[in-house]
Amino acid sequence: MSQATPLLELDGLCKTFGGLTVTDQVSFSVMPGEISAIIGPNGAGKTTLFNQITGHLKPDRGRIVFNGQDVAGLPTQKIVAMGMGRAFQVASIFLGESVLDNVRVACLSKLGQTRRPFRPVSEFKRATTRGLEILESLGLAGYAARQAHELAHGDQKLLDIGIALALDPVLLLLDEPTSGMSPEERHLTRDLVHKLWKDFNLTLLFIEHDMDTVFGLAQTVRVLQSGRLLAEGSPDEIRANPEVITAYLGEEVA
Repeated sequence: MSQATPLLELDGLCKTFGGLTVTDQVSFSVMPGEISAIIGPNGAGKTTLFNQITGHLKPDRGRIVFNGQDVAGLPTQKIVAMGMGRAFQVASIFLGESVLDNVRVACLSKLGQTRRPFRPVSEFKRATTRGLEILESLGLAGYAARQAHELAHGDQKLLDIGIALALDPVLLLLDEPTSGMSPEERHLTRDLVHKLWKDFNLTLLFIEHDMDTVFGLAQTVRVLQSGRLLAEGSPDEIRANPEVITAYLGEEVA
């Protein structure tokens, strides 16, 4: 795929629940290597949009082209196998398992070993080594033997990102990676996400409410309002957009 070809293209994406249109003709493209944010008020359709992109919801209309293939309506497992990863707003982890096992299981899945009752020792060693490498990159290697429920809220969210990274995605979607964190934790997480984007050679698309994180991390910002794409552009362009200020950011941003 050339650098001029989008990695992800949404074309006229629509989803309705009963009489409520939650995503309404959403179209945009994400280029390889881009780091971009989706913002908007509560109820704007951000998570529903992510659920359609990742196969958790089937669009009513529209196309989702990932890496040159239309994935709209495909099962999540197939989309993940194609190179799309996701971490959730509420961390989706195995609380009763060790921190290392959470990531190691994902590594084994990537190796195609999860359905084999008798795995070669070499494969288990590879998964362990890779799992520890990922935990090290997240600053969690010191907690490898602890159970996941013992981690602080922010570290559980990082572990969820680690599980996604273990599947070697080329596109990673993060749903509010700093939610529930203190200002200091948000700052540290923002820096870590930027480092992961570089170190893992990712294309990154994230939903976020914290504007310091959005404007400090994203190259491109897209704004949803009532299911529609209201605006997209650089952080400076979004800050100065009168419609965005009125609809979401507030007059003080001007």
